[in-house]
Amino acid sequence: MMMYPYMTLNDDTEITHSEMKADGRVKVYIETPDEKNGFRHATCWLPDYQWEDIFAYSDMELTYFCVFRYGINLF
Repeated sequence: MMMYPYMTLNDDTEITHSEMKADGRVKVYIETPDEKNGFRHATCWLPDYQWEDIFAYSDMELTYFCVFRYGINLF
């Protein structure tokens, strides 16, 4: 699956995305360099916001990504 760069955050977090699939879903991949683990990473499928393959991100960080990028009000 081809992934395309979307943005780089100030902490060097990279956000990439796939093309829209036939079912209307888009894969978003997030990774942040980490001295302890190499990289923290997670995958989110849109438009469902289905998270998978989460490594070393907290629930608060995942919420931040949703609110930051997609303007979702989770509260």
